Amino acid sequence: MHKSQPFIGGEWISADREKLEIRSPFTQEVIGEQYLATAEDVEQALNQAYTSKKEIRNIPTFKRAQILKKASELLEENKQKFAEIISSELGKPLKNTLGEVDRSIETMELSAEEAKRLHGETLPGDASERGVNTVASTHRVPAGVVAAITPFNAPLNLVCHKVGPAFAGGNVTILKPAPQTTLVAAEFIKLLLEAGFPKQAIHMVLGGVETGQQIVRDDRVNVISFTGGTVASKNICETAGIKKVLLELGGNAATIVHEDANIADAATQCAKTGYSNSGQSCISVQRIYVHKSIVDDFVPLLKQEVSNLKTGDPLLPNTDVGTLVDENAADRVMEWVNEAVRLGAEVVTGGEKKGASVEPTVLINPPKQSKVVCQEVFGPVVSVIPYDNLEEAVAEANDSSFGLQTGIFTNQIDLAYQVADELEAGGVVINGTSNFRLDHWPYGGVKQSGIGREGPRYAIQEMTEPKLIVLKLPK
Repeated sequence: MHKSQPFIGGEWISADREKLEIRSPFTQEVIGEQYLATAEDVEQALNQAYTSKKEIRNIPTFKRAQILKKASELLEENKQKFAEIISSELGKPLKNTLGEVDRSIETMELSAEEAKRLHGETLPGDASERGVNTVASTHRVPAGVVAAITPFNAPLNLVCHKVGPAFAGGNVTILKPAPQTTLVAAEFIKLLLEAGFPKQAIHMVLGGVETGQQIVRDDRVNVISFTGGTVASKNICETAGIKKVLLELGGNAATIVHEDANIADAATQCAKTGYSNSGQSCISVQRIYVHKSIVDDFVPLLKQEVSNLKTGDPLLPNTDVGTLVDENAADRVMEWVNEAVRLGAEVVTGGEKKGASVEPTVLINPPKQSKVVCQEVFGPVVSVIPYDNLEEAVAEANDSSFGLQTGIFTNQIDLAYQVADELEAGGVVINGTSNFRLDHWPYGGVKQSGIGREGPRYAIQEMTEPKLIVLKLPK
């Protein structure tokens, strides 16, 4: 049986700690146990991280890069094991978790490469009259202690997106993984140690809201990197005080299918990216705005593609859609679907649940005030909404408190770039859906979708500070 424990100061802690069972959301079998950190444990982690800042900062860049590279190699060697752990505790299909491990390998490789690229610049002083005979240079220096608070939906890669860049920049990390996916987090800590990660460079505490708040409010923390929901992010901002806060939050992602688009390709991509991980992705396809002239052709194609998805045991290699993280999440998704139907939406396919599983569901014409349109579903539900003209589609896509990523299908490249400029989002995918991300690209949103950008290069910039050094030359 797998076990997850707090890891603080180089030691795994379990004695006299509250213990919780971990159950598979698909079978409900007990697959592991986790030990919760006490307030004293969190205090110890904060103190150890703070007092270790200088030690970790002084590790040479090449050494940090070597360790991160070794971690990526070990992940490659243990790909199947990590994928099976994620599938077991999350219900995410094995084909998706194998893909997540591949991405995690790449994220750690990128972090290793970017560790060597902490470049500054030289600045001539004589650009100012007062600066004659001076020269300045900037240097990237570690922020210090990074609190990494991660979600359940991509429980390995999103940990890598915080721990990798933090260490590449010379920081100490305190990791608080999602309570639903602590097994893979604990296994990853073991792998980091095997790769040569200094014990004082990574600490992990397990717990809920109170544990997170204790970390967030502490002034020994320099950067908070959080991926999760809007409610929690507002609490973090209210609690954090004066420190850097990086937020990668949610979305109700829109994809526009214009009248000249390849609708077969659009339907295939929407089906593939609207239901992977049961829709539990911040950029999962949720709202599809389809031109009225093609909606009658598009919907049957989408229905057929969705009907072809195989649902069931996440550990089987041919499963496309597994479970949601737990039955409570499934119940909420069904409540939202039923609300949309009461308000006038039609169920094209799906709309049923069993345990923590919800059938891949397509709705058509839900009103904009329904939760499946105006909030983040975070489940296997996609809504098709017809539009008359492109200006209307862009306005509806933008009529949201979120702005993470969007997609636009059209064969008119000039029109595509015009729409991309007008869409209020951190990223726009042309001839693709909202749900496409490469790990070396800057990733993040606008409005309530977040602050800052992920991707190793960009995260390292956020987790380091520019230091200015000025030399006054003799006259």
